[in-house]
Amino acid sequence: PLQYLRFFFLFTDDAKHLVPNKMRDFFCTINLDQEEVFRTQVVEKSLSPYFGEEFYFEIPRTFQWLSFYIYDKSVLQKDLRIGKVSIKKEDLCNYTGKENWFMLQPVDSNSEVQGKVHLELKLNELITDNGSVCQQLVVHIKECHGLPLINGQNCDPYATVSLVGPSRNDQKKTKVKKKTSNPQFNETFYFEVTRSSSYTKKSQFQVEEEDIEKLEVRVDLWNNGNLVQDIFLGEIKVPVKVLRNDSFQAWYLLQPRENGNKSSKTDDLGSLRLNICYTEDCVLPSEYYTSLRNLLLKSSDVQPVSASAAYILSEVCRDKYDAVLPLVRLFLHHHKLVPFVAAVAELDLKDTQEANTIFRGNSLATRCVDEMMKIVGKHYLKVTLKPVIDEICESPKPCEIDPIKLREGDNVEINMENLRYYVDKVFREIVRSSISCPTLMCDVFYSLRHLAAKRFPNDPHVQYSAVSSFVFLRFFAVAVVSPHTFHLRPHHPDAQTSRTLTLISKAIQTLGSWGSLTKSKLSSFKETFMCEFFKTFQEEKFTESVKKFLDDVSSTESKEPSGVSEPVHLKEGEMYKRAQGRTRIGKKNFKKRWFCLTSREFTYHKQQDKEPIFTIPIKNILAVEKLDESSFNKKNMFQVLHGEKPLYIQANNCVEASEWIEALCRVTRCNQKRLSFYHPSAFLNGNWLCCKATTESTEGCARCTADVPADTQIEIDGDRETERIYSLFTINRSKLQKLEEACGSIAVYQGPRKEPDDYSNFTIEDSVATFHTLQQIIDIVEKLNESHEKYQKKRSSSAKYGSE
Repeated sequence: PLQYLRFFFLFTDDAKHLVPNKMRDFFCTINLDQEEVFRTQVVEKSLSPYFGEEFYFEIPRTFQWLSFYIYDKSVLQKDLRIGKVSIKKEDLCNYTGKENWFMLQPVDSNSEVQGKVHLELKLNELITDNGSVCQQLVVHIKECHGLPLINGQNCDPYATVSLVGPSRNDQKKTKVKKKTSNPQFNETFYFEVTRSSSYTKKSQFQVEEEDIEKLEVRVDLWNNGNLVQDIFLGEIKVPVKVLRNDSFQAWYLLQPRENGNKSSKTDDLGSLRLNICYTEDCVLPSEYYTSLRNLLLKSSDVQPVSASAAYILSEVCRDKYDAVLPLVRLFLHHHKLVPFVAAVAELDLKDTQEANTIFRGNSLATRCVDEMMKIVGKHYLKVTLKPVIDEICESPKPCEIDPIKLREGDNVEINMENLRYYVDKVFREIVRSSISCPTLMCDVFYSLRHLAAKRFPNDPHVQYSAVSSFVFLRFFAVAVVSPHTFHLRPHHPDAQTSRTLTLISKAIQTLGSWGSLTKSKLSSFKETFMCEFFKTFQEEKFTESVKKFLDDVSSTESKEPSGVSEPVHLKEGEMYKRAQGRTRIGKKNFKKRWFCLTSREFTYHKQQDKEPIFTIPIKNILAVEKLDESSFNKKNMFQVLHGEKPLYIQANNCVEASEWIEALCRVTRCNQKRLSFYHPSAFLNGNWLCCKATTESTEGCARCTADVPADTQIEIDGDRETERIYSLFTINRSKLQKLEEACGSIAVYQGPRKEPDDYSNFTIEDSVATFHTLQQIIDIVEKLNESHEKYQKKRSSSAKYGSE
């Protein structure tokens, strides 16, 4: 079946001139409608905070608005929302791929809406007792879906249904549904639309036939506040004239109130700068991608590599990163990454004139290696750095050695000793870690090392600097300074710890740069205090340790298989679980726990780094599935089925729930006793809520979801990545044509070539080979365009959705 997938990449940059107009602590949240999915670190004491964080995630559900809320952090009171930026899903394409400043808007309760309502509307003609004809409107409000949480809990929704016109406002109300975001109303209301001219009542109210053009049905959703004011959840409006004599049934997205608070001065709240990239891909069945996939996978065999499909993709994309991510993941999935990296690295080295600048730029080769290390090296980073990073963050010692930044009472000598202690410990862990380095990384480093030695045969150090420029500068040093980005820490470190990590990262970069100590480059330091600090490192043992480590990680000799003795750490985080006991005592049944998933077991703990309270061996997991919200009136729930009672878990948001389900499904896919059927709801009060069976051991009533990729360390769907590459070729079709024209010009004109400006940046080593590949790409893209158009027509003809 066809599936819709959404990818989202966000870079929250900075904000300026925020109110209140005094130095405060700010943070920003990213929300899908009203659901928070990510939160930035707190920037202390600023009026123009710089966040500088990246978020990349798949969006697992439909949404109307992407919103960013700026908060003023409070220690004792509730955090204050300063303002927001809300972008409608349909408008995201207008801002994608470029930086934009957005004015902060006031946070108005009348505009904070999400969800949809299912209505059936019908206009009937009735004959009265005296023979005259009048019209009756029938409104059947069936259900709502995806209403927001109120104060972290499911709401108590009800709906008001009104028939509104110039001189009438007839309103009726549904019953209140308790503790649900997906209420089932199934209530029908009747309104007289036109009456016969003889119709009279005490009010002598009379509506003529032509008034139907001015009537509309309005449905408002509210949260019942009991003792406090009801909260507006959204509204929809449908003109009666569109019905005529037809029955109309559809889902309608809830909209903000038109008469919301418009008195606030939005230009007083400040502004937020964002760089957003949003894509929505339709992934076709695998056989549609065979031609494009084969063309891409043979890229490393094309001579020269600059004439290959993969290289051409990187040439036509405005930002190389757009091309690198799907290419690396696709090549990893099909075990073709090492030869491709070797081919593009060799091309990169042709343009490198100085050995000391090897692999320092942002070329296709360096970007590919960077992305490979992020994907493949997750577990390697955890087993190598996590213990020492935890020590630094949980028991921090003052390490500031910059005289300008020293606090009152600080002793620079003691701080230098503390920093030296941390640097020594991190360095020691790194140089002892070669046995844990993934084989794929070693294979790539081996290729880079020998290519560098071949390019600069007279430089004995270049083979080491080719590897250290990646493993130290672009891998370990980056992970040290941003541990939360690499999942080494669950939260952002505070300002003082971040400064310590920055100083350690600088030291690791210098120690790892082969030859920097032996060549006495201390005078090249920009900071004098770092130069003084590194005078204590003038020891042969550091350079020898680096050399031995680089030899080990760039060797193809077999190492002890560390993965056999140590489980692979896959995912961890805080969630809520339902008690495993027999009794059910409302909300007390759900407790916050720290969950940890490895390739061997799934555990939860009272707190992080504590002994596990409950352990499920991976081999005992029978299925992992979503749990209907109706079971406990809680959103984002899933269930882990094993030998005992199901383990019911609630994630913090929809993105987190989706990621946990995928990770658990991947690691258990090969279990021999996996179930084929499961119960979508819980067993409560003596029966299954889904099928009403009264025996707890009754076989499931719904088929388990489809299998997912079995690779537990690398989450890759080859078809999805190929679809992304097709989309990039489609977006850059005009550049493909320019490159094709450039190849034609070069082939015709054989003399010294002066390239036109519009394609002077393209790398064309062999115009004939490049032209041939371009023709293949364009032909494949056109065929895939036809397949997508057929699907879109089919989808459009069968779709029936409400107003926007």
